[in-house]
Amino acid sequence: MATLELSIQDEASAPVRRRRGPGLLFWFASAWLAIVLTLAILAPVLPLQNPVDMDMLERRAAFSGEHWLGTDGLGRDEFARLIFGARVSLTVGLIAPMIGLALGGALGLLAGYFRGRFETLVVGSMDVLLAFPPLIFALAVVAYLGQSIPNLTIILGVLGIPAFMRVARAATLTLARREFVIAAEALGASHARILLRELLPNVILPLLAFFLLGVAVTIVVEGALSFLGLGVPPPMASWGSMIGEGRDSLDIAPRLAFLPAAALFLTVLAFNLVGDTLRALTDPRQGAL
Repeated sequence: MATLELSIQDEASAPVRRRRGPGLLFWFASAWLAIVLTLAILAPVLPLQNPVDMDMLERRAAFSGEHWLGTDGLGRDEFARLIFGARVSLTVGLIAPMIGLALGGALGLLAGYFRGRFETLVVGSMDVLLAFPPLIFALAVVAYLGQSIPNLTIILGVLGIPAFMRVARAATLTLARREFVIAAEALGASHARILLRELLPNVILPLLAFFLLGVAVTIVVEGALSFLGLGVPPPMASWGSMIGEGRDSLDIAPRLAFLPAAALFLTVLAFNLVGDTLRALTDPRQGAL
């Protein structure tokens, strides 16, 4: 009995475990994303060569002071195309998940709060959308509507709606019966006030963390479509289209495929690391109000 009392006292006096903060990998990933975003935003004002200017006499040229990363199979500056390709990949990768975040987040918040027939309708419609293989659906729609950045962005944004809806609904179901929501209902708060003032600030945190994971997935899908020739129209460059163009030179100049592939890999990995860390820190099941 005395031993049991001592163990209870030790547990009561033990310090409360705190959440582990972001590790070193998180900061490395954040730094990489900051560099890539800065270069992509400032690309038009940086002293870069025109990424579409061709010089057939300088095809697949090696690294030099004039061409830092050499030239591609058409004599275009590889470094300039890599930076401008980041603009396209990141534009699609950031805007498309915003569509899913806005529409899917709103539907999930409403479905998790109101429940009933509305929840059944929303979940059923998302299941129907998920029944289509995403890559096949994107290929078919892009082939029908044509190659353009707006078309590609809208398609990938629509495909991301079900995932964001599920995240928002799960977070809302966890929070809807919490004390602060019940107290607001007891005080006579309207549904709109509870949704906007009580639930949304708590649901938006896991949604923003999942948004970063969605960006990584979208960049990969955009790269796959561009690799297959159904992404952005030429002569615009994206990392996926550069990989596709570089595969014809693998035996002569493998760097033309490996450099954009490495940039794509590191950026997607960085978004995944940052997103996973933020998701763990903002998990509503940890008990934070």
